[in-house]
Amino acid sequence: MAMNTRTASKAFRSLRPIGVRTLAVPAHRNYATSSEPDLKTTFKESIPAKRELLKKVKAKGDKVIGEVKIENTIGGMRGLKAMVWEGSVLDANEGIRFHGRTIKDCQKELPKGTSGTEMLPEAMFWLLLTGQVPSTSQVRQFSKELAEQSALPDFVNKMLDNFPKDLHPMTQFSIAVSALSHTSKFAKAYEKGINKVDYWEPTFDDSISLLAKLPVIAAKIYQNSYRGGGALPAEVDLEQDWSYNFAAMLGKGGKENENFQDLLRLYLALHGDHEGGNVSAHTTHLVGSALSDPFLSYSAGLQGLAGPLHGYVARSRRDFTH
Repeated sequence: MAMNTRTASKAFRSLRPIGVRTLAVPAHRNYATSSEPDLKTTFKESIPAKRELLKKVKAKGDKVIGEVKIENTIGGMRGLKAMVWEGSVLDANEGIRFHGRTIKDCQKELPKGTSGTEMLPEAMFWLLLTGQVPSTSQVRQFSKELAEQSALPDFVNKMLDNFPKDLHPMTQFSIAVSALSHTSKFAKAYEKGINKVDYWEPTFDDSISLLAKLPVIAAKIYQNSYRGGGALPAEVDLEQDWSYNFAAMLGKGGKENENFQDLLRLYLALHGDHEGGNVSAHTTHLVGSALSDPFLSYSAGLQGLAGPLHGYVARSRRDFTH
């Protein structure tokens, strides 16, 4: 997303130290064009402007944007403006914004499913990646693409079915995602000497493949750990959205479970991005910076998410309320 030098400099100055702070790139109110390109094409078209923006920011490389105190280093970078992040900004007072949009804005503007009333996580993913609000038809096509890529390799299915039933679900999840590295297009392209300027494409392809498979992995873990194993209650429906298919594989398909399906849509959309300073997001990017493929990088993030001070706290909170 293009931004002039003055705006970039202003963005650096305006950040507030909250946790590990990120450098937010302001958003323009862009919408997908009437030519209806798919997500990959839309993302590809945005790359030149993003590269130009990065060049302009690098030109400010000697600019001081903060100071480092002992408490920052002891606290694990807490309070430092030490990362660049584009998709979202989390403010202690204003809440979260996705490319400048509030949660209510997103609920109003982002396309919804063929059933229910909540925005689709696919639409949020599109917004995060491109800064644009996709059309309903673009999101429908993206949902179909995810459904078409959702099948797990046989070796991953067998691995999941052979795990001990009492193995923690997050452990199973991270192992299964890591095993998908065997299918990585980026890893294969890197071995063949792909040019650095083209890294984005196999990385994008791997990321979409991963996104497509996550609900199936989670549903199989749930089925094996809590429902005695066996076949999933439903197969992936090519005409349904990502969250509906996830709900159906958990045994919550059909119109009678529409409220649960909408809950999943909202929950997954809102958790699509929360800046980059939290443990799981930061870990994923840190591992990715070593040119580990998206499957290995995301698996590392899941390991961090499983910690009692991060994602696992949600379960602790649930246990407390019960």
